[in-house]
Amino acid sequence: MRHPRIAAGACSLLLAAACAFANPATAQVAPSTVAGGYVALGDSYSSGAGAGDYLAASGKECKRSSRAFPVLWAEAHTPASFTFAACNGADADEVLTEQLGHLSSHTGLVTLTVGGSDTGFVGVIAACSLGGAKGCLSAVSRARTIMDGSLSGSLDRLYTAIRNRAPTARVVVLGYPHLYHLQGACALGLPDGERATLNDAVDHLNTVIVRRARAHGFTFADVTAAFAGHEICSSRPWLRGVDVLAITESYHPTAPGQSLGYLPVLTRLS
Repeated sequence: MRHPRIAAGACSLLLAAACAFANPATAQVAPSTVAGGYVALGDSYSSGAGAGDYLAASGKECKRSSRAFPVLWAEAHTPASFTFAACNGADADEVLTEQLGHLSSHTGLVTLTVGGSDTGFVGVIAACSLGGAKGCLSAVSRARTIMDGSLSGSLDRLYTAIRNRAPTARVVVLGYPHLYHLQGACALGLPDGERATLNDAVDHLNTVIVRRARAHGFTFADVTAAFAGHEICSSRPWLRGVDVLAITESYHPTAPGQSLGYLPVLTRLS
């Protein structure tokens, strides 16, 4: 949200999953060499906006972080090649026109987060912050109309193009976490009613994304459970709250959100 190559042995995946469930606090997946190239597409949640340590080559706009989950996954699995194309603020049409040139018949894994920027989620959050319950509900209603309408069409075009350019790749589409922990530790800011409304909007966005992803034979990765207890207003948040000095990083995963939230979910599915 602006203000958004790979075959692993089944035995290795099962072993990694078993180890993670046996001791989730300390278990680590052993690095493995993976055939094929990996291309990371998408918006700020994939580029790592909010996680810090931005790569100079990405410029000020894209905010690609060395702490983003695609980088961490590539470091652990050593794909044949790795292209980090995700860019802060990219919507579905921008991913389609600006990022797919990195895909080919040699691509083995594609990951992406996309959809938040298409719905104007930054504006929704602003409306909820300034417009009270009525303004919040109205903004969310408009966003849901976009999700059910133009976003679905944009995702279909994007997903079709990804499959055409990378015909044998495994494509993992990752969703978005809830933004707020209800009845949490925040003394100021939105009341829980508006926080719940925003979380419901995220759920609806994820529902649209998963339907379109599965219609194209892609894997959907739900991260809401991974972030449960680590939303804004929790005791250990993995998402940034509002930061007036770095407004584009507000409501984005921190470095722990990338490494402890997104990365394990991708690792289990890829």
